[in-house]
Amino acid sequence: MSGSIIRPYGDTTGDGMVQTSFTLPIPHDKKAEGAALQLAGKMGISAPMLVHAKQMGETHTFFVVYGAVNHLVNLDEVEVVERDFPLLGPKEVNALIKEKLGRELVIVGACIGTDAHTVGIDAILNIKGIAGEKGLEYYREFRVFNLGAQISVPDLVNRALAEKADAVLVSQIVTQRDAHLANTKEMSAAFREALPPEKRPLLIAGGPRFDESSTEELGVDRIFSRRTTPSEVASYIVATLVANAN
Repeated sequence: MSGSIIRPYGDTTGDGMVQTSFTLPIPHDKKAEGAALQLAGKMGISAPMLVHAKQMGETHTFFVVYGAVNHLVNLDEVEVVERDFPLLGPKEVNALIKEKLGRELVIVGACIGTDAHTVGIDAILNIKGIAGEKGLEYYREFRVFNLGAQISVPDLVNRALAEKADAVLVSQIVTQRDAHLANTKEMSAAFREALPPEKRPLLIAGGPRFDESSTEELGVDRIFSRRTTPSEVASYIVATLVANAN
C-alpha cells in the first residue's frame, strides 16, 4: 500500500487482518461455532479463525473472530468534522469573554430522557474535569448549572430560560433504539418552539454514539463525540458566541 490507499495491518504489512466480535442468540456448541464462522465469511472475512467463544447466560454466545479482508481504505474519501475554532486554555477563554463579551456566560447541562449516565456531562462540567483538564466550573467567566440525570426536555428548557443560558449541553450515553437521537431531536424542537433564533442558546450534544456530522438532522449547533475535553467545548462556545456578537 502507498499514498492514500491502505489496508488493515495484523501480522505483516498489508495482510488485511482484522478482528471482530459479536453475539449470536444460540447456546455455545459446535454448531454455534460453525454459525459464527459462516457469519464471518458472509461479512467478507477470508479464512476466518474462531479465537474466542463464551456462552452468555443460557441462550446466547459471544464470539471473537480473526481473519483477512480484501477491502481497501482510500484516505482521500474519508470525511470527518474538523475543529474549525482555536483551542484555548482557561486563561485565554476567560480573557476573551471579558474582552469581547463583557459578562459571564451561563452554561446549563444535563442528561435528558431516561439516561442516568452522568459520567460524560460531569467530565465536561464538573471542576474535576477529565484527562488532566478542569471542567467548565473552573472557568471564572462561566456560570455553570449541572442539572444531572434523567431531566425531562420541558424541565431543561424551563431552566435554560430561567437562567438565560448562553449554551445548553446535553449528554446521551443510552442509545438503545436510537433513544439518543429521539431525545436530542425533541430537545432541539422544544427550544425552537420556545425561542426565536436570535435568542436561542447554543445547543450542544455529546456522547459516544453520535455522528458529528448530523447537526442539521438533529437540530443542534454542535456535536461532540468520544474523547472530547472541556477545553474543546469551552473554546467552541466562546468562539461561536464571539463570532455571533460581531
